[in-house]
Amino acid sequence: MKVLLLYFLIINVLEFIIAGYDKFLARKKKRRIPENTLFFLALIGGTIGLLTAMLIFRHKTAKTSFILKFVGIILIQIIVIYLKINHKI
Repeated sequence: MKVLLLYFLIINVLEFIIAGYDKFLARKKKRRIPENTLFFLALIGGTIGLLTAMLIFRHKTAKTSFILKFVGIILIQIIVIYLKINHKI
C-alpha cells in the first residue's frame, strides 16, 4: 500500500511540475509540452496533479477540447475504480 501511495505522490508531483513548466513555455512563446504527454500522465494517476496545476496556473482552462478530454480521463478512472471495488475487473 505504501508503494502505491508513493507512486501516486510522485506521478502527481511530476504532472504538476510538467504542466507548470508548459505554462511557463507558453508565456515565453516557446515549444510546448505535447497535450498527449499531459493526458498520459493524468491517465496513469496524475489527475490530481493536472487539476491542481490547471487551477493554480490557470493552465488550459479556456481550452474546451482539453477540458473535455480531461473530464473523459476522469470518467474512465471513476469507472475503473468502481469496477475494481465491485470485483468486476
